[in-house]
Amino acid sequence: MLSRITLAVKTPTLRRMLASELSGPNIWMRTLAGSRLRWPTIEKCGGDFLIIEDLLIPPPIADRLRDFCANPAAPEVVLLAQREDPEARAQLLAIGCDAVLFAGLPRARLSETLDKLIARRRETDNRTVAARLGAEMPTLDDFNSKNPDMRYFWDTARKLVESDVSLLIMGETGVGKEWLARAIHNAGPRRRGPFLPVNCGALPDHLLESELFGHEEGAFTGAIRSRRGMFELAHGGTIFLDEIGEAAPHLQIKLLRVLQDHVIQPIGSEEFISVDVRVIAATNRDLAADIESELFRRDLYYRLSPVTLTIPPLRARREDIPDLVRLHMNRLRVRVHRPVNEIAPEALDLLCRYDWPGNIRELINVLERAMLLCRGSIITPADLPEAVRQPVGLIVPPSAASGKPSSAPSPWPGATKTWREVRAKTLEEAERAYFTALLRECEGRIGATARRAGMHPRTLFDRLRKLGLRKEDFYPHSVA
Repeated sequence: MLSRITLAVKTPTLRRMLASELSGPNIWMRTLAGSRLRWPTIEKCGGDFLIIEDLLIPPPIADRLRDFCANPAAPEVVLLAQREDPEARAQLLAIGCDAVLFAGLPRARLSETLDKLIARRRETDNRTVAARLGAEMPTLDDFNSKNPDMRYFWDTARKLVESDVSLLIMGETGVGKEWLARAIHNAGPRRRGPFLPVNCGALPDHLLESELFGHEEGAFTGAIRSRRGMFELAHGGTIFLDEIGEAAPHLQIKLLRVLQDHVIQPIGSEEFISVDVRVIAATNRDLAADIESELFRRDLYYRLSPVTLTIPPLRARREDIPDLVRLHMNRLRVRVHRPVNEIAPEALDLLCRYDWPGNIRELINVLERAMLLCRGSIITPADLPEAVRQPVGLIVPPSAASGKPSSAPSPWPGATKTWREVRAKTLEEAERAYFTALLRECEGRIGATARRAGMHPRTLFDRLRKLGLRKEDFYPHSVA
């Protein structure tokens, strides 16, 4: 993580010395000079540290600093005092100053003390971020497999660990794209730095821009204080951009700038911040089709994908399911607090036969449910969801359901198609009926329909286009 420092020092020689001594790849410094060395301007500066000479604070200094330090968003204050006064120092430390240093200390001692304060704050911030995001420690061995395609995939992924280039991970929903990104990060040279995931499809465009790049106080309505973006917080580590295909065009331009120049510009700021971040992106969309439709920038695609990894769906590597079941049962046992140690062969056979449209994520969900509902220590078929016990196959015609032979000379049309084709067609018809009902209730309003459906408006719009539905047909003035 970058350490943000505001340097408010009036003495030119001291200001130049501190600016030189404290500069480094992990520090972004704002040095105030001239008319900006006024208390109303200084107290609005955010960041981690405010290094300030006491002669710049209007009297009474103790009251000013007490009010300043009472703000939860205020930076830590390192006060450079013009004279040594143990009693005043104790008072200032008591009201919230992080440190009070004599400005006349030898140069080496002053810079060493400040370095230690900054390093301590950075270490604390990194621990806070890690605790907030959880302590999952995926490894590349989680993707080891008996399947030939997965073996090739695993070998390729291992070659990318030590590299620092951007990476694009493709695959269906639930195959483990974020898990793979974490595993690559944990095995690589950036493992001591943060790993920060951002779902580009989960936030409106203006909030996503602030989430990624940060903003300054007053940059937009509601921006009551400055805020760091994820790119800055991920400095020295990895940022994972999930659902990158959902990013709006203007955000794609800013992402391209970061990948090319390694700098970000917070919203409302005139300054650029250099960041050292590895970018791993992921999507379940067909980006090649989005490029042809001008929904995704071709140049951004090339920047993101010097190497592309495509994770095969679970149904394409059924031989891995027994090992995955054992792996995730061991991990889930700690969470569910149930002594479930085994799975019956009949239940395991059902899991191996199921098509897993939700991939690994669905498998974990099914196992967690089974372990919670299991009456003993062994998961049986009765503990599995009905969809797994009795997977939906072909739509059976009425005559077949009744057990009576059909008098029709020709077979049911569905019997000429594969189960997957019938399943896809049935799902599409169900989706069309569902979204038609929602659009009718919401009178064609995309925002309201998206909220009802629990999805991003852009994702909804793309889905409606593929289903041949137009929002205009559901406006109140439309004629049926």
